[in-house]
Amino acid sequence: MSTVLHTALAGGTQTSGAEEALFWVLAPVMVLAALGLLFARKAVHAALSLIVVMISLAFMYVAQGAVFLGVVQVVVYTGAIMMLFLFVLMLVGVGASDSLVETIRGQRWAGWIAGLGLAAVLAGVLGTAIYPDPVGLDEAN
Repeated sequence: MSTVLHTALAGGTQTSGAEEALFWVLAPVMVLAALGLLFARKAVHAALSLIVVMISLAFMYVAQGAVFLGVVQVVVYTGAIMMLFLFVLMLVGVGASDSLVETIRGQRWAGWIAGLGLAAVLAGVLGTAIYPDPVGLDEAN
């Protein structure tokens, strides 16, 4: 068995150090989120754990070069289907008095920080897409 696995790995492409580091960071996060999905007492918490798994899976797709699949994972599955599920779940299951109470201290600040982080990532992506790679830099160096 190990000879077959070693032969299959030797014939394939090598992963870079960044891909390996991304895997070793995201794999435990995905496992913990999947366990959170299984053992969550509230359906909203289970759905949020599933969103973490889906976003992490999209990162894995992009790291392996399947950018389109990663984008589809985020836009279609996480963005559309999970948000529709959360919308219906919150519409049906949350009372008006519960929705006005902040149950987790600092939740609003964490949301603002996450939103600013997302804005910074989007600005970086737009900057990379708009400005092309420098031409002639090797000759100048």
